[in-house]
Amino acid sequence: MTRIAESELIINPQGTIYHLNLRPEELAHLIITVGDPDRVRVVSQHLDRLEWKTQHREFVTHTGYLGRHRLSVVSTGIGTDNIDIVLNELDALVNIDFKTRMPKPELTRLRIIRLGTSGALQEGIPVDSFVTSTHGLGIDNLLNFYRPEASEEDKQILQSFITQTQIHHQAAQPYISGASSSMLKHFVEGFHCGITVTCPGFYGPQGRVLRLPLRNPDLIDSFARFRSGQHRICNFEMETSGLYGLGKLLGHHCLSLSAIVANRITREFSSNPQAAIERLIAKALDIIREW
Repeated sequence: MTRIAESELIINPQGTIYHLNLRPEELAHLIITVGDPDRVRVVSQHLDRLEWKTQHREFVTHTGYLGRHRLSVVSTGIGTDNIDIVLNELDALVNIDFKTRMPKPELTRLRIIRLGTSGALQEGIPVDSFVTSTHGLGIDNLLNFYRPEASEEDKQILQSFITQTQIHHQAAQPYISGASSSMLKHFVEGFHCGITVTCPGFYGPQGRVLRLPLRNPDLIDSFARFRSGQHRICNFEMETSGLYGLGKLLGHHCLSLSAIVANRITREFSSNPQAAIERLIAKALDIIREW
């Protein structure tokens, strides 16, 4: 194995990793990620005890205990470009020796759960309900910079998506990764389950029209119509495919849970999106506490 150069793995003078500003011992191996930095406090107030807080730019981390589980809550900011930073740095904190700059001989597998908001793409998924992402299907291009791996089933879903939507002619080459089956099984009851599409933006990439016309005005309808066997697209947002794709390549267990704050088919928006995400946080933490 080759020593990782200072320009590739940037360690701050105080021994913390560059963006997250964390030392290895300050990170738990069970992690909740949220997009909004202010949401870290909303999650961590449910913890029984806090032992560490830090912030650098949009990256806020609180580490403490939920029952017998040591848990870190980390904000990612918006988008898979930020997920690229967070996932690689979380992995480096547990799987690279900061003194030798070499990967450790025995690797640690993190458990990472994203708690976020998203828009539903099926009429039967109402605002204020919850979605568990069985797959993250990216049209954002992040995983195309790596060497993605996909199961035969995932390849079939992806090919069906490309054939039915023809989106690859208008955007990045799509990719797909599945959720961790060991964590997915805990988040079925009370959740809608299906594919989550991850977009590289909030307006045009998610089919919103303000003043600019869209290249593909049929985007939302084509996603809503998509079927591949028992699989359908439930929702879209801006992080899940990066979390699933990088998480799988790095060997971690990842799951994405979303509170539905908009339904793009019925054109409704939640009257209280903050309450919806707080209910999702409470429900997810209750499940985790029982592990």
